[in-house]
Amino acid sequence: MAFIDYYKVLGIDKTATEAEVKKAYRKLARTHHPDLNPNDKEAEQKFKEVNEANEVLSHPENRKKYDQYGEDWKHSEEFEKQRKQQSRGGGSQQGGFGGFEGFSGGGDYSDFFESMFGGRSAGGRSQTRQSKGGDYNAELNLDLKDVYTTQKRELTINGKKIRLTIPAGVENGQIIKISGMGAEGANGGPKGDLYITFTIQNNTKFKLDKHNLHSTVDLDLYTAILGGEITVDTFDGKVKLKVIPGTQNGTKVKLKGKGFPIYKKEGSFGDLYIEYQIKIPSNLTEKEKELFEELAKLRKP
Repeated sequence: MAFIDYYKVLGIDKTATEAEVKKAYRKLARTHHPDLNPNDKEAEQKFKEVNEANEVLSHPENRKKYDQYGEDWKHSEEFEKQRKQQSRGGGSQQGGFGGFEGFSGGGDYSDFFESMFGGRSAGGRSQTRQSKGGDYNAELNLDLKDVYTTQKRELTINGKKIRLTIPAGVENGQIIKISGMGAEGANGGPKGDLYITFTIQNNTKFKLDKHNLHSTVDLDLYTAILGGEITVDTFDGKVKLKVIPGTQNGTKVKLKGKGFPIYKKEGSFGDLYIEYQIKIPSNLTEKEKELFEELAKLRKP
C-alpha cells in the first residue's frame, strides 16, 4: 500500500497548530461526507483518509510518532524496544532481531519494520501483520432540551446506520467513544472506533452552570411587599412558590432537584436557582399616587 501523507490529505503544513488541524479536518469531513455524496466511492475513500489523518495529527503523541517514523508510526514503541535491546547487547543477539548494530535514526525505518512485521519468515512464507482500522470522528448538534432525558437516535456515518443511546445530561463538548464502529482493520485486524463530539445549543431561558439551572422571575411590587403565591417555570413544567412578605429585589430561592440531570446518574439532578426581579409599577392613576403618598407619610419618622 502506498504511503499516505496525512499533512497533504488535510492540506496543511507540518507546522500547523492543533486548531488548524481541527479546522481543516472539519471542512474536509463535511465536503466528503457520504451523506452529502451518496454512491460516490471516491468521496467515501477521501472521507476515510481524512478521518485517518485527523486521528493521527489531532493527537499530539500520535503526531510526534508519525513525524518521526512516518507510515510505521504505530510500531514505533516496538522499534524503540528492539533498538534498546540491541544497544544493551552490544549489537548482536541470539534468536532475536540481530544484525542491526549499524542501524541509526537516519536509516530506513520501513525496512526494519518489514523485517519484524511484514517480511518473510524463516520458512519462506510471507507474513502480514494485522493492524487496527482508523478511527472516525463525528459531531452531533443537539438542543439542551434534547439531552434533558435519555433518548435514542439513528445516525448515518460513513454510509452506515448506527443506533445510538444518548444518556441524559450529556455536556457540550463531551466526546463519546463507540468501539468497533470505525474503519476496517488491515489484514483482518480489528475495526477502529467512532468518536462523537456533542455540541449542545441552549435555546432556553435557563442558564446552565454544570448541573444547576438559573432563571430570573419578575415579581410585582405588591406581592413583594405583602407576600403571596406565584407560579414559575421549571425545565420540565410549572411549580407554585410562596413569596414571603418584604421580599427584596435580587432575592434568590433554590428549588432542590429541579436543575439538570447528572450524566449517567439515573434520577440525580442539580438545583434550580430563581432570582426575583421586582417590577416597579408605572402609569399610576391619581388615586394610586395619593395612596403611595400616604404610605410614604406613614413611613416617615
